[in-house]
Amino acid sequence: MSSPVLEISRSAFRADIAAVQARLGESELMLVMKDDAYGHGIDWAVGEAASAGVEWFGGHDIPTALRIREHTARRVYAWATSSAAEAEQAIRAGIDLGVGTAAYLCTVLDAAESVGTAVRLHLKIDTGLHRNGFRPEEWPEAVAVARNAEARGIARIVGVWSHLSEASDDEDDASQEVFRTATQQLTDAGGTPEVLHLTASAASWWRPELRGSLSRIGAFCYGIRSADGPELEGVTLISRLVATVDAVEDGRVRIGVGGFHGLPSILTGAEVATPGGLRPIIAIDGDSTTVEAWPGARVGDRVVVFGPGADGESDATALAERIDTVGEEIITRLTAGVRRVLVD
Repeated sequence: MSSPVLEISRSAFRADIAAVQARLGESELMLVMKDDAYGHGIDWAVGEAASAGVEWFGGHDIPTALRIREHTARRVYAWATSSAAEAEQAIRAGIDLGVGTAAYLCTVLDAAESVGTAVRLHLKIDTGLHRNGFRPEEWPEAVAVARNAEARGIARIVGVWSHLSEASDDEDDASQEVFRTATQQLTDAGGTPEVLHLTASAASWWRPELRGSLSRIGAFCYGIRSADGPELEGVTLISRLVATVDAVEDGRVRIGVGGFHGLPSILTGAEVATPGGLRPIIAIDGDSTTVEAWPGARVGDRVVVFGPGADGESDATALAERIDTVGEEIITRLTAGVRRVLVD
């Protein structure tokens, strides 16, 4: 039985990064690489991104940030709340840390004092999403604690950041005002942040007036558009999932990819690209998928399950929309049974 392959295009990745950078204008790109670069692999992607001019990398959690650090000396950022031991590792490796609670701020500052190296802090203000972050009434005390740590030489406040709810333009506008107020309070207290980052992929792309000096972009750089969102100008999916025909019988074709490889079993009815054109999926089993046959179908034929569309196939987000999820889940759930192959 054949093994499915996720073909990943280096050139498409570089082109997507260039398109995103052009869209951002004066706001600098932070390339987010959570979930092993959205299922594409961190180890090769860091070097490609650096060659495309990326200076900031976002690892989400500290273990991911440390993997990124193995491949670059450029700025790496982690914002997930972590243990004291992980915080010490990050500080030793020169990882910037996002902090949004009093408890984690104490953890990080204690870690910096233990290591004997100043930590680069990005303080998070809660602008309404309530995904971590200092509430506005807590902000002055957080600033005071961080500024005291600066005076003691164990910290440097290098950034202010937040997440938007992206529920409506009015709510995001209100969030921006909270963000601006918090930033002003920090500067009034003597802080001098070098970067401000409020927006992630969608808001960075469509709401330029909300961008700070840094924009955190993940999925779009890999060509994964938002679920139910429009196409992204200049951006295409960098990967295609390919399987080969293992059997042809009774007007049906069986290809070598299935639920054990991470393909959702509820994708029946979706179409895949075959040498005979698009054909619907009839059933998805553990290690295989059955699709409607085409004239002349034979064992070894190549079938594209999803990809950038060169053969008429759906992209990952189009498949995700059929089952009410997001495009990145279609790719990140692919198991180690799917070989990753880099192409140019």
